[in-house]
Amino acid sequence: MTPDKPAAARRNRGRTDGNPKVLLVKTSSLGDVVHNLPVASDLRHNFPNAEIHWLVEEQYIPIVEMHPGVDRVIPVALRRWRKAPLSIQNWREFLALRHTLREVRYNAILDTQGLLKSAMFARFAKGPMHGFGRKTAREPMASRFYDARYEFAPEMHMLTRNRALAARAFSYPLDDFIDYGIAPVVPNPQLVNGPYCVVLHSTAQAAKLWPEERWLDLIDRLTTAGLGCVLPWGNEAELRRSDRLAVRGGRTLTAPKLSLDQLSALIAGAELVVGVDTGLMHLAAALSRPVVGIFCNSDPDDTGPRGPGPTTYRGNVGQPPGVEDVVGAIREVKPDLM
Repeated sequence: MTPDKPAAARRNRGRTDGNPKVLLVKTSSLGDVVHNLPVASDLRHNFPNAEIHWLVEEQYIPIVEMHPGVDRVIPVALRRWRKAPLSIQNWREFLALRHTLREVRYNAILDTQGLLKSAMFARFAKGPMHGFGRKTAREPMASRFYDARYEFAPEMHMLTRNRALAARAFSYPLDDFIDYGIAPVVPNPQLVNGPYCVVLHSTAQAAKLWPEERWLDLIDRLTTAGLGCVLPWGNEAELRRSDRLAVRGGRTLTAPKLSLDQLSALIAGAELVVGVDTGLMHLAAALSRPVVGIFCNSDPDDTGPRGPGPTTYRGNVGQPPGVEDVVGAIREVKPDLM
């Protein structure tokens, strides 16, 4: 958890004159995009007149558009293009993107993705490229594309690494306050009456899933404590899991199919969010919700939930937590609940 501080102090600290043009390159995935939002906030606080552009995969545009400090969102559709590499329309879009990236001369291009694909797109733009050094980049070869390279300790949280790269590129001080800078832009879907918990049980990696019998036990504990439980989903397998976990009925329900905007609004209105290591769990932390992360096969030191609201986690690589462990974590972030 990170202490708050007065907004004026945060905005004035380290502020310098100037209006640099900056391109942020963080294309995917959802959690990575969320962890890059504080970079835009830091730049805006230190350079109020900066022109900030962001290159991001098209499905994550709604998240970046929630940040008022980003002046222009540039979509890339690499995931879609890969499905039809010979499509003439896809090649036209690719060439149009390359043209768009070359329209502006940037004072700095910040690639916090550290992958060959992100470095390639960053190279299309005009301006000095800043990125992680060989020891820090996810794909070491990507560092060869950068004009300036920065190394960080491997135990540093991914969010802090992103912020630190920008701070070093622009020589401004980095404080401990994490400002994601976003708020929902659509109304809360209001799926249940009264206070509710968003249960994020799904993730793309099977090894990160928490056993369903533990979810059922936890959901019973949450509803007994007076919370409704809403179970979002993103594909058919996740829908079936939501339905299996919602068998208790009552104030536990499977959510309808929701857009990313609607999911953001649903999460923002929750009393509590409990979830496995997934992008939506990190989005909940960004939206200042009380968050408990459940880690089964990933390192929470690297990607644990962090935000201005109360956050904690249980579990680690190969060490999924028990139900009582998670209940104890919920008591940390919501002492009046259980």
